[in-house]
Amino acid sequence: MPRTSRPITVTLGDLHERVEARVKSGAYASASEVVRAALRALDREETAVNDWLRRCVDEAFADRRPNVPARTVFKRLRDHHARRAKAKRNAKI
Repeated sequence: MPRTSRPITVTLGDLHERVEARVKSGAYASASEVVRAALRALDREETAVNDWLRRCVDEAFADRRPNVPARTVFKRLRDHHARRAKAKRNAKI
């Protein structure tokens, strides 16, 4: 049966020891299996993050509260930071 994938070279640096440890433990038969499992885990993680972000965006669009202008938000942030900085200075005295 012909090969469906091509071999690639990957430089793992310090990660190479971790791959070898997993193969040596018997959890995986080869370094290729470790890398494939890692990529599948990365795919699951990215999917979970993207799903979470999509829910956050959907919730933001569904929010009926009025928008707050960026100018107002940044002023509030600057004021908040100034209050915290002042409190921190006063605490040192």
